[in-house]
Amino acid sequence: MVTITIDGKEYYYEEGIKYEIIAKEFQKNYDDPIALVVVNGKIRELMKRVSSDCTLDFITCRDMIGHKTYVRTAIMMMMKAIHDEYGTGSTNHVKVNFTIGPGYYCSLGDDLHIDADGVERIKARMQEMIDADIPFTKKSYPTEEALALFRKLGMTDKEQLFKYRRSSSINIYCLGDYYDYYYGYMMPSTSYVTRFDLMQYEDGIMLVLPQHGTGNGMEEFVPRPKLFKTLMLASEWAGDMGIDTVGDLNDWICSGNVEDLILVQEALQERRIGEIAHEISDRDGVKFVMIAGPSSSGKTTFSHRLSIQLRTYGLTPHPIALDNYYKDHKDTPLDEDGKPDYECLEALDVEQFNKDMTALMNGERVELPAYNFKTGKREYNGDFLELGEDDILVIEGIHGLNEKMSYSLPAESKYKIYISALTALNVDDHNRIPTTDGRLIRRMVRDARTRGASAQKTISMWPSVRKGEEKYIFPFQEDADAMFNSALIYELAVLKPYAEPLLYGIQKGEPEYFEARRLLKFLEYFLTIGSDDLPNNSLVREFVGGGCFKL
Repeated sequence: MVTITIDGKEYYYEEGIKYEIIAKEFQKNYDDPIALVVVNGKIRELMKRVSSDCTLDFITCRDMIGHKTYVRTAIMMMMKAIHDEYGTGSTNHVKVNFTIGPGYYCSLGDDLHIDADGVERIKARMQEMIDADIPFTKKSYPTEEALALFRKLGMTDKEQLFKYRRSSSINIYCLGDYYDYYYGYMMPSTSYVTRFDLMQYEDGIMLVLPQHGTGNGMEEFVPRPKLFKTLMLASEWAGDMGIDTVGDLNDWICSGNVEDLILVQEALQERRIGEIAHEISDRDGVKFVMIAGPSSSGKTTFSHRLSIQLRTYGLTPHPIALDNYYKDHKDTPLDEDGKPDYECLEALDVEQFNKDMTALMNGERVELPAYNFKTGKREYNGDFLELGEDDILVIEGIHGLNEKMSYSLPAESKYKIYISALTALNVDDHNRIPTTDGRLIRRMVRDARTRGASAQKTISMWPSVRKGEEKYIFPFQEDADAMFNSALIYELAVLKPYAEPLLYGIQKGEPEYFEARRLLKFLEYFLTIGSDDLPNNSLVREFVGGGCFKL
């Protein structure tokens, strides 16, 4: 027998019992499904067995790590169903590209066509697997054996990825006769995926799953055509360059041609910024360029580069940060936890902003405020502005796309831009890189450099930041006149040497430790690119430093 301590109380079980059996006994204490366990401070899958006395905690699907486990499990089940319906090797033509709300868009290669009937067959096969409660198994292979298996199965993307891996072994999951690699944990069996949907979408298929924070509930999938188009353009460009996966990027780095890659990627971004500037200059009556995007999307650098492009069309841009219209700290609304809520619209003096902008539009001279973050007060320091015929305001802030922020300004006077880092790079075809991971690493590096903030602090704040984005930014994406993708396909290789020491600084036992370990494992896949070759106006400079803009 072994002694297992749960919530400070001792329980006795047979040695070798699966954690899954123990979790089922305690499931009644949790509203959301238990996905994983923490054994003596280490995460373990429910399929593993108890080997000695330990302390045990539970991770549910409401936790970020638990939610990712649910998603990963559902994706492998979908791949297994495609494998069953379309034959061995068919999943090598499926790529999990990106998310649109609760949907995971999967593109299909030219050799695999899945019509509406095929989608229904795959969906039915997944439901059969759920009903059959098929176990997942995991086996550790020596790296050379794993590479040989990937080669045999035609999984060239995985073979390429692990060509650069230092580890002596690789964990491969098995579901029936289907083998695959996933970076992260898996549920113990197919019966745990109780909520999903599958549909045809554009030229591929969309797997719809519960979103993080909603437990086991399902949200309706709502198409976002502008966002989808922007994401597809990034994927198509990556495909044209032959850089779909981290393995492809590592090949470029080893080839010695990474400088060319950087220059081409930067040129593509500059071309897009120029296109947006041209659209603004061609539209009559535009006086306000409203820019919004989630945290660490590069809004500040983008606004500077857009301003330069606007000057080439004879316009005189003036940058304005919505942050300068924050209410004094004492007047900031509180969130449900009683903490100042700087993300909500009510944290800004919307009335004063509209009064000032209307006055400027009418040709009046206005003194603009500046917010002092040290004192928590708005100040006036003699910054007067009066708009001429060719003057234009470039306004950047979290609520830039919300009509309530600029309610007094005529629609024809505004040009709205949504910006985000929408990475087109995958770890491999079946392991996507969440855009939130890229932004979190960006913010971690920047905050450590400019604010002296630890990685632990950045990670601890991230859930509240993400909550604000879901509430105040993402609902207005499709209202934008233009979208700009600030992700650079090489950037994680540049950010890696800056981020790793910060993440290693988070100690075991801290609440942010597991997320730090996950990000460290993720960064292990990348070879490193030095920042010396980055242009001084690159968006990445906003995070690593050395840029030409005063940020």
